[in-house]
Amino acid sequence: MTVTTPTLPPFPEDLQTQDLLVIDFEKLAGDNEEEADLLWKAATEFGFWYMKNHGIEELTEPMFEMGRETLALPMEEKMKFWQGNSGDSFGYKAAGATFSDFNGNTDVAEFINVSKDDALSYPSVVHRAYPLPVQQRMHTAVQPFVRQCVRVCEVMLKVFERKLGLGEGELGERHRVEKESICETRCIKVPPTRERKATALGAHTDFGSLSILFNKLGGLQVLTPNTRDDWKYVKPLPGHAICNIGDTLDLLTGGILRSSYHRVQPPPGEQAEYERWSLVYFYRPSNDVEITPLITQSSLIAAAAKTPPRIPIPLESGTTASQWFKKRQGMWRTDSEKGIESYIATGGKYEPKRLD
Repeated sequence: MTVTTPTLPPFPEDLQTQDLLVIDFEKLAGDNEEEADLLWKAATEFGFWYMKNHGIEELTEPMFEMGRETLALPMEEKMKFWQGNSGDSFGYKAAGATFSDFNGNTDVAEFINVSKDDALSYPSVVHRAYPLPVQQRMHTAVQPFVRQCVRVCEVMLKVFERKLGLGEGELGERHRVEKESICETRCIKVPPTRERKATALGAHTDFGSLSILFNKLGGLQVLTPNTRDDWKYVKPLPGHAICNIGDTLDLLTGGILRSSYHRVQPPPGEQAEYERWSLVYFYRPSNDVEITPLITQSSLIAAAAKTPPRIPIPLESGTTASQWFKKRQGMWRTDSEKGIESYIATGGKYEPKRLD
């Protein structure tokens, strides 16, 4: 089943938007030092940037087609692939399964998550099975998308290694594609908002290392650095991905690489009349990687780690990437053991006490 995409209204020109640096992936992959400097500036000062010439754009429509067919299935069928409420992520998430604010309101987004491990091993199953539309496009859509996203992330990690004074492969070894991880691709559907100004996804930071986002409608907002409530839209640009640093790179680098707050609001203006579809790849460390600053591998990180972290959720010594993810994932769930109390206690991640 092929679903045609309607012509979408433009992003309103009168809205204040957040300017982001634009990184040219082809130059970055070609070891262009000026482009590497630009990426370093974006990753350390804000944690968000646009990326062009990344080779992923032509792979997105087959993924959106997979998502449209999957999320159009009857609820009874989708719930056969429910991700559960124990901190797992792969599979189907229904709207309302996570909190969107501190008043107990819930999100309006539903999505399907496909594990990197399952995609690259298909038809062998590493973690779980998926709905038929996912299986039918595993080789033609999901695998190519995952592989190119991984390549883009690996190039960025190499830049970060050099800039941080780390040995070659120090970050790459912690993100090996052949090792099990909670890396995943996510296709997200948000219904038209019209008069209902419901938050699609509340203020949060991403749990992993890097995120690569594609969306055609507005709605993504980022928290301006050094502020507590100055939210600005990020305007979607044709052919450009929106990339950002996640918590685990923030933690591994002692806060040098910056994981920043963002949220998803209703699309602005006439765009609110349309379904909002997004596609994300979440790049995360291998499951057994310990989430602790790499102070013995880099003098820069050792110096930075002396400053109180922006992420004050207590981490026990030896906490691994998979344990960190389950801890973070469980805080958001409406059906978790503590529910809204857990979400409020952590602010969805933490209260932004230090924003410098």
